[in-house]
Amino acid sequence: MDFWKGKRVFLTGHTGFKGSWMSRILVTHGAVLTGYSLKAPTDPNLFALAGVEDKMTSVIGDIRDLKTLEEAFAKADPEIVIHMAAQPIVRDSYKDPVYTYETNVMGTVNILECVRKHPGVKSFLNVTTDKVYKNNEWEWGYREDELLDGYDPYSNSKSCSELVTHSYKNSFFDKEDSPAISTARAGNVIGGGDFANDRIIPDCVRAAVKGEDIIVRNPYSTRPYQHVLEPVFAYLMIAKEQYEDRTKASWYNVGPDDCDCRTTGEVVDLFCEKWGDIRRVDRSEKDAPHEAGFLKLDSSKLKRTFGWSPRWHIEEAVAKVCEWSRVWFDGGDIPSEMDRQISEYING
Repeated sequence: MDFWKGKRVFLTGHTGFKGSWMSRILVTHGAVLTGYSLKAPTDPNLFALAGVEDKMTSVIGDIRDLKTLEEAFAKADPEIVIHMAAQPIVRDSYKDPVYTYETNVMGTVNILECVRKHPGVKSFLNVTTDKVYKNNEWEWGYREDELLDGYDPYSNSKSCSELVTHSYKNSFFDKEDSPAISTARAGNVIGGGDFANDRIIPDCVRAAVKGEDIIVRNPYSTRPYQHVLEPVFAYLMIAKEQYEDRTKASWYNVGPDDCDCRTTGEVVDLFCEKWGDIRRVDRSEKDAPHEAGFLKLDSSKLKRTFGWSPRWHIEEAVAKVCEWSRVWFDGGDIPSEMDRQISEYING
């Protein structure tokens, strides 16, 4: 992690769930961090709890606003850019598809325009999703050369974000002195501090602190679950490695091992076991919007290129969620808890 000391990093989406964990890691390891994002999307929110705002430059702005983005970008003069700003909820994309496409597609165009116009950038990473693939409900994992054709507005907008990145790489960043350009496609992440709607672990935590049953609408949907620190550290690894060797820039799946591809019901049962004194209740919805039933990734390219492998399996990941959530519920020291988990992850 010594690499990050003094590096000028521009992070979009820094007030979100993944962005807050990444911000905590970067500021504690000496990066000169500028974040650009809307205000934190939930109340409570992890960004406020993480204790990072006074250790970085936090710019509250809309990724769709190119002028404001360019001003913040020019002032930051970054060497490394990590793009995480997005409208990330499938169900919300059905409610407001225009906003979803504007944010996820034109937001990508805007940040890549900033990179194109500022020659100091050496490494750019666009964080997308496992949902970029055309989902055939296969039992094997999708590889990076599979068809990009997400079904719902969120997934499809992220497919478009991938294609925008590919086009910019081919059109503007194909010389030896150009920035290294990659994308990373991660599966479902869980971890302490996720307060979003329509995500199963936040639903579990909300039910647990209220002493209520956990309502599960799709108990048999299968997803590649991983702790948030798995993809966040993988993103940092990709950004670092391609900074040092641009031939490693590419498109990468970032998913857990097959043993961690579980049904929603299984994950909720694990949470109930780790938390204690709470139960799961399945309740199907009528006229629910389409969501994938089975989806997992093949991450062999990431493993082969970087020697990467997941460190925490699903049982430990759920335990870490419960540990973090109990500290929060008891009014404890959240920055210290985040640092403890980060240190445990780094030290293996």
